[in-house]
Amino acid sequence: MFKVKTYNQISVKGLERFCRENYEVGSDIGHPDAILLRSHKLHNEVLADSVLAVARAGAGVNNVPVEDYSKKGIVVFNTPGANANAVKELVLAGLLLGSRGIKEGIDHVKTLADIDDAAELHKLLEAQKKQFAGQELMGKTLGIVGLGAIGSLVADMALALGMNVIGYDPALSIEAAWRLSSDVQKAENLSSLLSRCDYVSLHVPAIEATKHLINREALQQVKKGMTLVNFARETIVDPQAIVEGLDKGQLKAYICDFPEPCFFGRGDVIAMPHIGASTAEAEDNCAIMAANQIIDYLENGNIKNSVNFPAVSMARCEGQRIIFSNENVPKVLGNVLSVLADNNVNVLDMVNRSRGDLAYNILDVEQMDNGTVIEAIRQVQHVIAVRLIN
Repeated sequence: MFKVKTYNQISVKGLERFCRENYEVGSDIGHPDAILLRSHKLHNEVLADSVLAVARAGAGVNNVPVEDYSKKGIVVFNTPGANANAVKELVLAGLLLGSRGIKEGIDHVKTLADIDDAAELHKLLEAQKKQFAGQELMGKTLGIVGLGAIGSLVADMALALGMNVIGYDPALSIEAAWRLSSDVQKAENLSSLLSRCDYVSLHVPAIEATKHLINREALQQVKKGMTLVNFARETIVDPQAIVEGLDKGQLKAYICDFPEPCFFGRGDVIAMPHIGASTAEAEDNCAIMAANQIIDYLENGNIKNSVNFPAVSMARCEGQRIIFSNENVPKVLGNVLSVLADNNVNVLDMVNRSRGDLAYNILDVEQMDNGTVIEAIRQVQHVIAVRLIN
C-alpha cells in the first residue's frame, strides 16, 4: 500500500482519486511515499527518506526546495494549466477594471448612502457619471508576456473581444506554439512589445531570470499611459519602479493580484489578495491533476508535468519494471544494462530521457529471481535512486 501525506486543504475530488485498497492518505502519515500540497512551504521541513515524489496542486513551486529534492531523486510535479481558466477570467476583470472606471464609480456610489430620495439620487448620478467614463477594449492592443497555458487562453479571449494581440515568450515550447492562434503577432523582444501596447498582461513564472522583469529600465520603453496587469507572480515587477512609473505617467494603472505596502492609498493601483486561482473549479482541477500524476508515478514510474525531471511515459509490459534516475553523464545506462546482463535479466522494453543534469530511465524486464539486482544497480556510479515496480 502506498502512503500519501497531504498539507493544506486538498479538494475532495482530488483525494477521491486514491483508491482505499491501494492508498493511505492523510495529513498525519509517517514515512509517506508521496506528498500532496498547495501552498505549504517545505524548505524547512525534514523530509522522510521514504518520499519518492512531491506534487503541488498549483503552477508555481517556489514553496518546494526543488534543487535539493533533485539531488535525492525526488520527482517534483506541478499542475500547469489546471487553474488557467480561473486566472484568465480574472485577467479579463482586471482589464475591464483598468479601462472603465468601474471601481471608482462603485466607490463613489457608496459615499451617497445618506441620500434617501431615489429621484434625487438618480438625477445626481446622471450628472456625475461622465467623470467615470472609460474606454472600450475593442481595437486596443494587448501585449502578453509569456504564452503558456494561461497566456494562450488570455490571447484567445482578447482576440474574441476584438483586441489586437502581441505576444512575447523567448521560452515558447512547441506544444504552446501549436495552441497559439495565428492572429497573435510576435514581438522580437520585450522592449518592442512594451512600446506598442495599450495593455500588457504578465504570464511568466517566478524564476531568477524573471525577477523584476518589469523595472525602471523596462518602464522607459512603454507606450505612455499603458495599463499593466499582473496575475502571475509578485517578483516579476519591481514595486518601487511601478510607483515611479505611475507618478511619471508612464503607466496609467497597475492591476495585480499581489498587494504591496507602497500601493496602499493609490487610486491608480487595484491590488487583489492573490485570488487568481481561487475558484472551486480550479482547486478541483489542480488536485485531480496532482493526484493522477502521483498515482501514475508510484504505480508505473511515468512522469508528466515534473519541474525537475524529463517527461517519460511507457506502456506496461509483462514482468517487472525498474525505474532509476541518475546524473546525466555517459555510461550510466550501459553500466546498469551490464548489471542486468550479468544477472541474466532480459530487458523487454525501455526508455531513457534526460533534462539538464538529470536522466531518468524506465526498463521493463522479465521476472527476476535475483533479489540483489536492485541493490547492484543502486551501487552503479552516478545512479541517484532506483525502484522496482511489480
